[in-house]
Amino acid sequence: MKADILVIEDEQKIARVLEIELEYEGYTVTKAHDGAEGMDLFRSKSWDLVLLDVMLPSMSGTDVLKRIRKGDTATPVIMLTAKDNVEDKVTGLDLGANDYVTKPFDFEELLARIRAALRFKPADETGEPGLSLADLKVNESTHEVSRGEDKIDLTAKEFALLVYLLKNKRQVLNREQLLDGVWGYDYYGDTNIVDVYIRYLRNKMDKNYEPKLLHTVRGVGYVLKDPR
Repeated sequence: MKADILVIEDEQKIARVLEIELEYEGYTVTKAHDGAEGMDLFRSKSWDLVLLDVMLPSMSGTDVLKRIRKGDTATPVIMLTAKDNVEDKVTGLDLGANDYVTKPFDFEELLARIRAALRFKPADETGEPGLSLADLKVNESTHEVSRGEDKIDLTAKEFALLVYLLKNKRQVLNREQLLDGVWGYDYYGDTNIVDVYIRYLRNKMDKNYEPKLLHTVRGVGYVLKDPR
């Protein structure tokens, strides 16, 4: 099965060429033309690889990369830049980019870099597709959630919150981190929305099951972990 690639590129012609050429090679491609749209799409599902332009409207590629790496250290990100500047490349690589390609680029070289990045993408610790912790299993592609033999129905936002917690399992996350990771950097509503959705999630996937996986760290935030 070929990889699912997210292209975040504001230059329409370049984005279109990438889409045509990558789809010809058998990849599935989704495009975003600014940083905010790119982050929304990134949060909407699991991606095999991201092609990310450095210079983007609404949010720079560097800021997008920072937000991606807050909750996801596994998805390969290849930065695209018109600047052949060593300092910019070092900054991007230090922030977690897997590779850097300077425009104009040779498409065969870009393909080789994509293949290399995909080849070394870390597998989930279970060795199986999806996310899991104890008897909790989540399939990002089908949006199926289960504990043991029981299927659990979640709303889209509950599912997004659970996925974010699972991708950061065993890490204590405060409200601001959860708002940024699930609701987005431009959310200006009540921060108590996090507590409300944590309660919804706990009632559905934790209340009637053992062990309890979703824990409150008083005065700090929340953590998803197996206490055993």
